[in-house]
Amino acid sequence: MKSLEKRISALQESMAAEGINAYYVTDPFNLRYISGFTGTSGTALITSNHAYFITDFRYREQAKAQCIGYEVIIAGGSAAHTSPLRFVQSVVTEENIVQLGYEEEFMTVAKFDELEDIVSAKLIPASGMIEALRQIKDEEEIAIIQRACEIADAAFDHILGYIKVGMSEIQVANELDFFMRSQGASGVSFETIVASGYRSAMPHGVASEKLIEDGDIVTMDYGCYYKGYVSDITRTIAVGEPSAKMKEIYDIVYQANQLVNEQARAGITGEEMDKIARDFIASQGYGDDFGHSLGHSIGLDIHEGPNASMHNKQILRPNTVITNEPGIYIEGIGGVRIEDDMILTNDGNIVLTHAPRHLIVV
Repeated sequence: MKSLEKRISALQESMAAEGINAYYVTDPFNLRYISGFTGTSGTALITSNHAYFITDFRYREQAKAQCIGYEVIIAGGSAAHTSPLRFVQSVVTEENIVQLGYEEEFMTVAKFDELEDIVSAKLIPASGMIEALRQIKDEEEIAIIQRACEIADAAFDHILGYIKVGMSEIQVANELDFFMRSQGASGVSFETIVASGYRSAMPHGVASEKLIEDGDIVTMDYGCYYKGYVSDITRTIAVGEPSAKMKEIYDIVYQANQLVNEQARAGITGEEMDKIARDFIASQGYGDDFGHSLGHSIGLDIHEGPNASMHNKQILRPNTVITNEPGIYIEGIGGVRIEDDMILTNDGNIVLTHAPRHLIVV
């Protein structure tokens, strides 16, 4: 797989720029990105000239099939000659590695102590190197994310014919989850949020036993995993006729979402993308009720960098996949959020989620 070889080469270039002789990969998302491995037990060691994938006997055949460009090392367990870290040390000795980068944001203190005890190279905290590569999606990744978004869109269409007064939020969440699996999803991106009535004022109000009442606004934030990549969509509907206040809030959030869909592009900063929606909502008198960032990138993980945030002055590059999710939340009354996933391009963006955004009353 050429993409894996390109990823290894890109990491080796980053290592050279940082003066790191080797990089020890332990974070599961980074490991899948850099090696293609989908199992649950493995690490990778990338040096300036070699790539080693270290696993145990259970994954011998899987690793050889998936980890193209790697020498697969079977370590640990009763049949192995050495432990994973003893193997790392052998490479440190053979290749005269002076500085070994490791992922300090993922590694536990206990694992670090073990690494420090066995490996003689200087350990350099180097989290973020692979995450930086993951920010820009290739064609294969985009195609997979597109399919994950199609499944999420289909789930919204399905739930419109299912949801009704008297159902619990958990019932609705379970139906969304089961439907997405029926369409080929391997799981959900995160615990599905279904927040109705006053609970819709909770941005992360995961589904509860609350029953949906006539006139309730219902916010549904959900997504799925498909071939290792996620989708993330939010739609807000009304079950029965909503109040005039909630209609007003809905219209403002809808307009903010549309402004971002029209204006977001590569070349602006995360702060500038956030500002498109934030300034409009503030101009309508609800600035204090939009208390989270506009969006975040998605990929192998549900929250990846870069963000569309008032604190992010980083330029957003082409082929960044990022969410657009403005919201207004009024305690004790309710809230509205509308979220899309998009690919940023030099000319604008391509919106990947197509479920209807206008207010639907069921």
